[in-house]
Amino acid sequence: MAYLWTKTFHLVFVMAWMASVFYLPRILVNIAEAGGDGAVRERLVLMGRRLYRFGHIVFGIALVLGVVLWLGYRVLPDFQTMVAPGTGWLHAKIALVVLMFVLYIVTGRWLKRAAAGGALPSGRALRWFNEIPLLLLVAVVWLVLAKPF
Repeated sequence: MAYLWTKTFHLVFVMAWMASVFYLPRILVNIAEAGGDGAVRERLVLMGRRLYRFGHIVFGIALVLGVVLWLGYRVLPDFQTMVAPGTGWLHAKIALVVLMFVLYIVTGRWLKRAAAGGALPSGRALRWFNEIPLLLLVAVVWLVLAKPF
């Protein structure tokens, strides 16, 4: 029962993090296209900062719950294990999540640059950048469902 609750909350926090992963680049697009309108830019930067902070918090919770799912069998009685032959998919999934987190950090650095008045990539480039996490998410979901190796 503890395994199912842990997995449920892990998924909920992952979904919350993914919302921030998808929305933060959209805020950057709006900042890049705001032009010289300082009030709009300030509001968008504030929204971005709050979203970035929220994303870090929910990522941290999702990470802790993920580690419990991965290694909880060592300390919790009757907890299912994710460590066994045939769990190579888990390593691939973790690698993709790390890559997605790196992309999230990049967006945070761009937000910090925008807050300091620095230039951002073009709105078009940011829109393309925003598609990378979607492709990674599709790969992660496929790995989790198919467990191909």
